Amino acid sequence: MIPIANPQLGDREKARIGEVIDSGQLADGPEVRAFEDEFADFCGATHGIATTNGTTALHTAVEALGLGPGDRVVTTPFSMIASANSIRLAGAEPVFADIDPETFNLDPDAVERVVREQDVDAILPVHLFGLPADMPRLRAIADEHDLLVIEDAAQAHGAAIDGERVGTFGDVACFSFYPTKNMTTGEGGMVLTDDPDAAARARSFINHGRTADGAAYEHTRLGQNYRMTSLLAAIGRVQIGDLPEHNEARRANAARLTAELPEWVDTPVEPAGRRHVYHQYTIRTDDRDALADHLEARGVGTGVYYPVPIHEQPVYDDVDPDVPVAERAAREVLSLPVHPALSSTDIDEIVAAVAAAGVEA
Repeated sequence: MIPIANPQLGDREKARIGEVIDSGQLADGPEVRAFEDEFADFCGATHGIATTNGTTALHTAVEALGLGPGDRVVTTPFSMIASANSIRLAGAEPVFADIDPETFNLDPDAVERVVREQDVDAILPVHLFGLPADMPRLRAIADEHDLLVIEDAAQAHGAAIDGERVGTFGDVACFSFYPTKNMTTGEGGMVLTDDPDAAARARSFINHGRTADGAAYEHTRLGQNYRMTSLLAAIGRVQIGDLPEHNEARRANAARLTAELPEWVDTPVEPAGRRHVYHQYTIRTDDRDALADHLEARGVGTGVYYPVPIHEQPVYDDVDPDVPVAERAAREVLSLPVHPALSSTDIDEIVAAVAAAGVEA
């Protein structure tokens, strides 16, 4: 079986973990501070705040901007549910706008319609599958209407727009280091921001509401224990160094797939000025389930991200947005292996398996 994901971990990560174990500093500490600084520097941001996972990073980001009960945040219905849940966890409400049919990211025209028709306070775009959302337009909409912007970059480590890496376009941004991501810490997340006040609130929130210079048992606000451990940070520090090479491998694999896959499947796009890092290589076809079954039988792993739009999940049965493009995408998308561990022969087999399916779009 050619797996849909294959985390790239090796002896260097093992050695760094061993060093942390030998140090005795297993929980939050200098190793985490170093990882925060290195990842923020990689993305071009001023402040990094490491968390336990991508979901807690998102929740922390919403809290750090002071969004809560009575506030409304425009986001996509076609994403991992954490994008919307983070808004509700803070007490605010997600408002869903439709997506672009080619990029799968928020459609700025749809966002603008929602913003003009409803009272909203922020926009939370997702850089889905590793492709940056149209941040110049979304940022312009936010600036015109005095809205905050939270980037969900959980799948887009190293992706860029006109040479500027994602994580620097919003008031805050969030990343995930889940094992299948372009870089991993096993689990883990990161909040990035250039705003020192937002950074201070985020750092306090993940540490039980303590202030940075407060006493160990002085708590000035409600908070959580979302702190990353030094063990995870140690893995992340190695992974940052490998990320550019791994992203290049993903891009090379994606280029071959796009060039060689049959015309009856729609392949991913990369709009001018946007650098895709292919967390997922997502095609679409009218007969997705039949193709997935065929590929499984041929030994090619696949994934469906995401088969149910967020607004159709039972927990969101109180909302009914007009998002037909997202609903259609959920019926048609299928992700193929694109990870750096693929060999040339693997890609040949993936292409041959798709071609042999004989399903017409």
